[in-house]
Amino acid sequence: MARERIILVTRKTRLDDLVARYNTVEQARFYVEHLGADFSDYTAEHARYQAAARASEEALARFGRVQRIDRAFLPNFLFPPDALVVALGQDGLVANTLKYLDGQPLVGVNPDPGRWEGVLLPFGPDDLGKVIPAALADRRQTRSVTMARARLTDGQELHAVNDLFIGPASHVSARYSIEALGRSETQSSSGIIVSTGLGSTGWFRSLLSGAAGIEGETDDGLMRLRESGFAWDANHLYFTVREPFPSRASQAGIVFGRIARGELIRIVSQMPDYGVIFSDGVEADFLKFDAGMEARIGVADRSGVLVL
Repeated sequence: MARERIILVTRKTRLDDLVARYNTVEQARFYVEHLGADFSDYTAEHARYQAAARASEEALARFGRVQRIDRAFLPNFLFPPDALVVALGQDGLVANTLKYLDGQPLVGVNPDPGRWEGVLLPFGPDDLGKVIPAALADRRQTRSVTMARARLTDGQELHAVNDLFIGPASHVSARYSIEALGRSETQSSSGIIVSTGLGSTGWFRSLLSGAAGIEGETDDGLMRLRESGFAWDANHLYFTVREPFPSRASQAGIVFGRIARGELIRIVSQMPDYGVIFSDGVEADFLKFDAGMEARIGVADRSGVLVL
């Protein structure tokens, strides 16, 4: 179908955050330079991003109605089904935006290629004049991205483009029971990571690398998975348990596995008031996961759509 609306998603710069904290640019400058840091890097980054935002908005306005929103409003924003979404980098902004979409194509734009490599940012502001007309008419090649989903017994749910974290809100042990791979047990750990293909070269990879550093390379399949991850559009996820602690009351037999589409792992919280589930590293957007609550984790019904 033809797209009628364009949503431009932007983010605050480091300078914006400093000014919000210290009220003025000069007070922010004093704070940064007092610590011996180079404040000009903050101002240069901010100027570059603002210029890219203006150029992007002007280019998009030639092709449709443009609505600009800040990343902070993503959890509460309802994206129109006929919208084309443009995210003005970094990679994390693309992932944070994608998990709130339901089939709307997303264009990743790199505002500062000299600063950010941008695996998910194939375009710059100058490319939008060519890319947007085809994307609006659904004539641009796209790539599907498999998402993970956590659904609680009270109906709440959370999607993830990179990974889900299920565990404690602070540095204490997570307590829960887990049912996966045809088995069940009670565990005490630092939490569980569930990774998508897109996220398999991030947090998930670091966990596999740590395990390999302790145990050595003993499995060719795990070594390949650690080196290159798995496909963005794979019909499965992987889970791994962080630092499982075996004791008289807890086991450590279910620590790693694959979750195929249509399968679920079930986790029941035994944490009185500090259990959480969050996705893609955004701790502010979380589900409370306290004692008695059950989470069912699996491949989401919907997928992300990245414009190439």
